[in-house]
Amino acid sequence: MDQLSSTNILPEAFHGAKDDIVMQFAWVWSQIKAPLIVPLLRIGVVLCLFMSVMMLIERLYMGIVIILVKLFGRKPEKRYKWEPMKDDMELGNSSYPMVVVQVPMYNEREVYQLSIGAACGLSWPSDRIIIQVLDDSTDPTIKELVQLECQRWGSKGVNIKYEVRDNRNGYKAGALKEGMKRSYVKQCDYVAIFDADFQPEPDFLWRTIPFLVHNSELALIQARWKFVNSDECLMTRMQEMSLDYHFTVEQEVGSSTYAFFGFNGTAGVWRIAALNEAGGWKDRTTVEDMDLAVRASLKGWKFLYLSDLKVKNELPSTFKAYRYQQHRWSCGPANLFRKMAMEIIRNKRVTLWKKIYVIYSFFFVRKVVAHITTFVFYCIILPATVVVSEVEVPKWGAVYIPSIITLLNAVGTPRSLHLLVFWILFENVMSLHRTKATIIGLLEASRVNEWIVTEKLGDALKSKAGSKAPKKLRFRIGDRIHLLELGVGFYLFFIGVYDFLFGKNRFFVYLFVQAFAFFIMAFGYVGTFVPNS
Repeated sequence: MDQLSSTNILPEAFHGAKDDIVMQFAWVWSQIKAPLIVPLLRIGVVLCLFMSVMMLIERLYMGIVIILVKLFGRKPEKRYKWEPMKDDMELGNSSYPMVVVQVPMYNEREVYQLSIGAACGLSWPSDRIIIQVLDDSTDPTIKELVQLECQRWGSKGVNIKYEVRDNRNGYKAGALKEGMKRSYVKQCDYVAIFDADFQPEPDFLWRTIPFLVHNSELALIQARWKFVNSDECLMTRMQEMSLDYHFTVEQEVGSSTYAFFGFNGTAGVWRIAALNEAGGWKDRTTVEDMDLAVRASLKGWKFLYLSDLKVKNELPSTFKAYRYQQHRWSCGPANLFRKMAMEIIRNKRVTLWKKIYVIYSFFFVRKVVAHITTFVFYCIILPATVVVSEVEVPKWGAVYIPSIITLLNAVGTPRSLHLLVFWILFENVMSLHRTKATIIGLLEASRVNEWIVTEKLGDALKSKAGSKAPKKLRFRIGDRIHLLELGVGFYLFFIGVYDFLFGKNRFFVYLFVQAFAFFIMAFGYVGTFVPNS
């Protein structure tokens, strides 16, 4: 009898303790909600709405510029002198400028043959071009394979140099800097750079070098990227949408208005004199390419972007590789902004409007505000207003502005309009990593100079694409669970439950779907195959 009564007491005590915890939580919430949570949330809403308006104005401005460029046909050939290179009967090949082609690589087993072959296949007088393979590989087997490939092309008469270092100081910037020190580079006028997965067409130099030869104010010619694996999975399609906007709009606007944009680190040709005047390669951030571009621009040099010149390359096809890449691409610009903001302000060689464009538009809005607003507003503050009903977000801020920004972004990739909802969910999840990386860059916290080379598949990717197997849904658990995504996913899920049960049912569908997206990413989601359409 005593045992029976004791077993009845235990559940009652458990439920009583649970009720006490719930009541204590409710009491604490009631005490801090009005004096603390509501004012902070209102301030957050105001700040995020202000930043959203900044983003909208920036997107509309770039949209207007692109329309004007298309309407008035301001093609590169009309803005700058371009004439095809011609043979000189007296001077012979010496009339052509000397070009060095740098191909930096690190343990690139899958793509070293593609990249070296593409570089060696560039059409240019053979005695006026040098192919420089900068191999930082730590795997001795891969290093030997790369060296043998260089020897193979050398035996065919190609002027190819295989360069190695005894350390990886400065990573890619260090390798490029070391390559520029070689004695044979001193005789070169221009340097073309291609990362290990890039495959330029043979006529690349014939289409770029004339701009530099005939326009002494130009320092850089940048080509557009063409993605060979954009149809591999849903994740690569999402990347294509974001990068197509970058190349179709952002790079074109910068080139057409202020002759300035961020060098993409590859698929471009530099005037060596401009590169040296700017101070050469520096490894102080993970965006050595953008660093060089800003410094060269402050010296008065101009850049030209050629949207019609495309170079094939590969997108990261695993979430792990993409995370590392995005960390580098978000942390680096923020850190560079911190280091160079005052230098840009004090510069006397560029106009005030160009300074404003570089500081406000190029750096602050695109590299800082865009990442922070996307995550904080749409994944934290907007969901929080469901629980704190005293704070309301106007419909123009919660619906109209993000809808307009999203539609403007879709202009770059019309074929993926039907994937717009997936792109929104994907970008919201990635905004978590970009925001974290941006804050690390601004504060120069740990991982600020973390450099992990993006994994490339090359021939393995080609053989996979050539298979006749039908495309299927593909999910794969990653090597670890990502707690940040998991935490945000649970945050959105529980608020969605609250909105469905006790709220006004305003956002519960969005909250559930977005929470699901965070959960998928938390477990190392790779992607789902999509049709080629």
